[in-house]
Amino acid sequence: MLVITALIVVRLENLFTVAMVTGIYSLLSAVFFTLLDAVDVAFTEAAVGAGISTVLMLGTLSLVGHQQKKRKTVQWFPLTIVTITGLLLMYGTLDIPPFGEGGNPIHGHATTVHYLEESSHETGMPNVVTSVLASYRGYDTMGETTVIFTAMVGVLLLMSGRKRKPSKDVEGDPSGR
Repeated sequence: MLVITALIVVRLENLFTVAMVTGIYSLLSAVFFTLLDAVDVAFTEAAVGAGISTVLMLGTLSLVGHQQKKRKTVQWFPLTIVTITGLLLMYGTLDIPPFGEGGNPIHGHATTVHYLEESSHETGMPNVVTSVLASYRGYDTMGETTVIFTAMVGVLLLMSGRKRKPSKDVEGDPSGR
């Protein structure tokens, strides 16, 4: 369903519909992460991907309009950059161990047992999830929060720089033209 939704997004021309379908894509991703038992990632994807990102896209569309401008020629430079980046990312996944195998590095340590048994003593937090996100993965959580904050500040700066249409009552022109 993710692939079908992505193909639909690529084919659409109405930007409002694109914003809505990308929200659906994020919700499908959240379901996928939940099925993989990554509930914290699923929650973040639902809140950020489907929630705030969709709201920010709709806010942007209210400023720039809903229809995509037609281009007569293919933009080769951006297409080349995206293709090279995609190929590099796929090449980078060749070192990832197969999904779900018992010999994967994550299964070589007793991290889960350690977190469950020792997190309240090591971090002073009674909730295991809070101790993992706030202490063990504190820098990761701080980085995610920084990215979201930076995006919000950027959108607010873009929206504050919006030029307003001149009103009909222009000083010095009694006719209002």
